[in-house]
Amino acid sequence: MKIICIGRNYINHARELGNPVPEEPVFFMKPDSALIRNNKPFFYPDFSNEIHHEVEIVIRISRLGKHIETKFADRYYEEIGIGIDFTARDLQKKQATEGKPWEIAKAFDGSAPLGKFVKRSSLPDYHAISFRLEKNGKEVQKGNTKDMIFGFDELIAYISGFLTLKIGDLIFTGTPAGVGPVKIGDQLTAYLEERRLLDFYVR
Repeated sequence: MKIICIGRNYINHARELGNPVPEEPVFFMKPDSALIRNNKPFFYPDFSNEIHHEVEIVIRISRLGKHIETKFADRYYEEIGIGIDFTARDLQKKQATEGKPWEIAKAFDGSAPLGKFVKRSSLPDYHAISFRLEKNGKEVQKGNTKDMIFGFDELIAYISGFLTLKIGDLIFTGTPAGVGPVKIGDQLTAYLEERRLLDFYVR
C-alpha cells in the first residue's frame, strides 16, 4: 500500500507559501507508518517545533492500473475520505534552503491521520466536494475540490504514468489555504460536506 501526496494543488495554498503554481502535478510519498487510523492521537515529535496541519481529500484506489487514461480514471476509485498531511514546516524550510529532499518533514511516523471513507456514489457531485478542518471548534481551513488545479482523474492519469496503482493505495489530493501550526492539546476535526469523518487530539 502506497500513500501518494499531491503538493500545491490549490492556487491559494501555493501562494500563501510563496510557491509557484505548478504546470503539472507535484507528488511525494509517505510510508505506511505515517498512517494514524481510528481517531487515535497524534503525538507531537521531538524533532520539530513547527508542525502544521494540512487537511486533504483522500481517494482510495479500487483496482490495479498503470498508464491510465484520464477518461477512464474514474473507474479506479469508489471511495472518498479525508486526512491530514502533517508537515514539519521548520524542517521543510531548512531542507528546501539547502536543496535537500524533504521526506523528513513530510513522511515521519504519524504524519498522515486518516478518517473514514464514504462511497463516491453517495455524493451529489464528487467534482465539487466541500470540506473543512476545525481546530478546537474553530474553522481553520475550508476548501472545495472544484478549486483543485488538477482533479482526481488528472491526478490518477499522471501518477499512473510513473507508478503502478494498486488496490488500497491512497492519494492525498492537496490542501487549500489556511495551513497553520498545531500544539499539544489541540483537537482537530475534519468534515467532508457535513459529515464528520476525522476527530482526534494532538498529544
